[in-house]
Amino acid sequence: MEQEKTIKPPNGYLMLFIFFVLLIGSAWAAFKVSAFFAIGIIVALFISGGFILINPNNSKVLLLFGKYVGTVKQNGFYWANPFYSKKPISLRARNFDSERVKVNDKLGNPIMISTILVWKVEDTFKAAFDVDNYENFVRVQTDAAVRKLASLYPYDNFEDDGMEEEITLRASVNEVSETLEKALSERLAMAGIHVLEARIGYLAYAQEIANAMLKRQQATAVIAARHKIVEGAVSMVEMALDHLSEKHVVELDEERKAAMVSNLMVVLCSDKDTSPVINAGTLNH
Repeated sequence: MEQEKTIKPPNGYLMLFIFFVLLIGSAWAAFKVSAFFAIGIIVALFISGGFILINPNNSKVLLLFGKYVGTVKQNGFYWANPFYSKKPISLRARNFDSERVKVNDKLGNPIMISTILVWKVEDTFKAAFDVDNYENFVRVQTDAAVRKLASLYPYDNFEDDGMEEEITLRASVNEVSETLEKALSERLAMAGIHVLEARIGYLAYAQEIANAMLKRQQATAVIAARHKIVEGAVSMVEMALDHLSEKHVVELDEERKAAMVSNLMVVLCSDKDTSPVINAGTLNH
């Protein structure tokens, strides 16, 4: 199996000088009506087909009648066999923002997801000959990798699911990106593609369940907030009773303690401002 072979053809400036000499000589021969005119034009045209210009972060794959000769990667001006066919391949880093696709996460919830991929060609032989169209190959394989990734993790954790996932698409950005990057590197290696970075670009519930999931998230947040409020209220009531007992401010029997606890819990846990009522009588009235 052939591998990429980097070559450096001869400098092209010498052949460029010869090319101009032939052109000037052909013009002089045409003026003198000499047979050198036709020969010079033919040779000049032959030479002109061998010039190769390589810009920075670009390359050209050289073929001779279907046989791989090598790849020119170093930027500069060169001259090679005019019979070589030259296929340009860019070595620059490229961004690819995939389309938003609708898939099901691990829990079966439909979600919309897309990815941002930064990649570049590393092996020009594989990119040119091991796949039909390496740019289209990147798009298709990225789409497949994103679909598989979404099925591996749930979108988010919910306490009522009865299980806690350590990694989720929404919360575990670094872990999910590493998994996606590894999967894409394995898929694109056969095309000579080096994955520089891969991360989720867009993530949301599908439209048909977005409202329901929003209400679910809001309910979960409310329950969590209420849980904290109750914990704090119980602590405050306990502290109030302990202070009253330690400082002997008032002696409360169990029934009055229960009433006091009830009143304090209502005041502390209510989501609205309470209206105080002043008792001007005894503790019993």
